[in-house]
Amino acid sequence: MTMNKLTALAAAALLSAPAAMAQDRTGWPSDLTVGTASQGGVYFVYGNGMAAFIAEELGISASGEVTGGPVQNVTLLQMQEHDIGLVTMGPMFEAWNGESELAPGLEHRDVRALFPMYETPFQGIALASNNITSVGDLAGRRVSVGPAGGTPGTYWPRFLEALGVQANVSFAGASDAASQLQDGLIDAFVFAAGVPIAAFSQLAAEADVRTFTFSDEEHAAILEAFPEVSSFTIPGGSYTVQDEDQPSVAMWNFAVVHADMPESLAYEITRLVMENNDRMMQIHAAAAATLPENHVNNSFLPYHPGAVRWFEENGYDIPEELRG
Repeated sequence: MTMNKLTALAAAALLSAPAAMAQDRTGWPSDLTVGTASQGGVYFVYGNGMAAFIAEELGISASGEVTGGPVQNVTLLQMQEHDIGLVTMGPMFEAWNGESELAPGLEHRDVRALFPMYETPFQGIALASNNITSVGDLAGRRVSVGPAGGTPGTYWPRFLEALGVQANVSFAGASDAASQLQDGLIDAFVFAAGVPIAAFSQLAAEADVRTFTFSDEEHAAILEAFPEVSSFTIPGGSYTVQDEDQPSVAMWNFAVVHADMPESLAYEITRLVMENNDRMMQIHAAAAATLPENHVNNSFLPYHPGAVRWFEENGYDIPEELRG
């Protein structure tokens, strides 16, 4: 092969490489760890898919790791044991103010926002034979609320207490809780994740089950008692066993990083996710809400400077008080 042909091939290879390869990579780590949640939940699917996308496009090794969910993810990030964390903004707000159940007294002030992910609605599922149609029917029942330290494991016990519903609560990952429900070890499984929840879809395909949320009175009471949640409707058809809309509440999820992440890396990750929504939706349908305009659903957590740069380059205004 002639030198001219070799030169041409090398030039073609450079042109076909990801655009980020030409960016300043000063301080970039050799690999990235994304804190997700339990297997069977949306965080696990979304986080691992996003890690694979980062690895493919940015040429850096990245992988998702099973965790207890947002409460644990925030602390792992604050302690720099993970590089990216997936969080709901309720647990994030508590950790920011030093009120995390996992690390009480530690203000997680080194965490920075990258981009909005989607809303996490709260929903339950039970065998149809258990005749559970709303949260109030959980009184005296055996109920799994998801993993300890996750958003559902943190907030479902609070919801039950606020509604005066005394249930026998246990903690488990989504896949384990689904198996326990099928085996009759629990009466109901309540969770919080982007719709459709993989574990719920699997249960709907394998067993005679019914999804449920709040009665109108319960719904109003939760919205009044918990300002960190907003009203949300789980559309009919989300699962094969759910024909009608169900009223619920939800929290926003954001991807977050440590303040020490290099600005160029934070910029490239934000760019990659915000500019490729079709690809993100291939990872999970909940990514339909992974859109830059949803950055307004963060009212307190400063954005990483790399994220701020991308948003402002693309016409989105980040308030001065949220510039990290």
